[in-house]
Amino acid sequence: MTVTHGRPMTAEITDILVAHCGLDADAAARAPAASLEELGMDSLALLELSAVVADRWQVSIPEQAGHLSIPAVADLVTNRADPPGHTENSVVIDAPLAVVWDVTNDVANWTELFTEYAVVEILHRDGHTVRFRLTMYPDENGVSWSWVSERTSDPVSRQVRAHRVETGPFEYMRIHWRYTEEAGGTRMTWTQDFAMKPTAPVDNPAMTERINTNSVIQLAVIKDRVERIARQRADQGHPAAGDESTEADDE
Repeated sequence: MTVTHGRPMTAEITDILVAHCGLDADAAARAPAASLEELGMDSLALLELSAVVADRWQVSIPEQAGHLSIPAVADLVTNRADPPGHTENSVVIDAPLAVVWDVTNDVANWTELFTEYAVVEILHRDGHTVRFRLTMYPDENGVSWSWVSERTSDPVSRQVRAHRVETGPFEYMRIHWRYTEEAGGTRMTWTQDFAMKPTAPVDNPAMTERINTNSVIQLAVIKDRVERIARQRADQGHPAAGDESTEADDE
């Protein structure tokens, strides 16, 4: 039996049909194998069902769903619904926390920090919040992906919360950066929570794998580049950025 949130999916679909589509619950109980059309669900009812299912589980109901029974719709939703994506990746950088914070939050210079970004355009700054457009290098198909994100940094707790404003193939994408001091330097951790749209070319598990693979690569690059910057600053006798206000802190 398929279960969601502790209840059978069939019960969830039945509740939606009763609450939003005018289904007679007693009629449905008497004929569990009846199609939605046989239960009196017209095209408007099916549109409402599709809208609620898409909002709740990010699953598209086909236009021909009228010939399906409630259990069949429940199976369709279950087979297509993915749990939201979640990833967490971190790296220890051999550099003072203040330097790691300063360099990695200098969004305008991310093209020098990441290997995947071709262009960074700062669109707006307001205190510790910055809105910006990222454009990637062309992929294997020659497509240059671009989107707008917004991030807010907290220089006291050394945390940053970001989200995509232009979500593209994502229903949502939220990113949490954490910085902590530990033996060997500074640990920088990325946590990403997201869900893909039903029309996206990949589902949540596939995107989770893709993000985990790419994060390992980018964190290794950032570790190398930040450590090099930290050594250069130390050789030149520059003090660490400290807690004083910087351009990065003005996000």
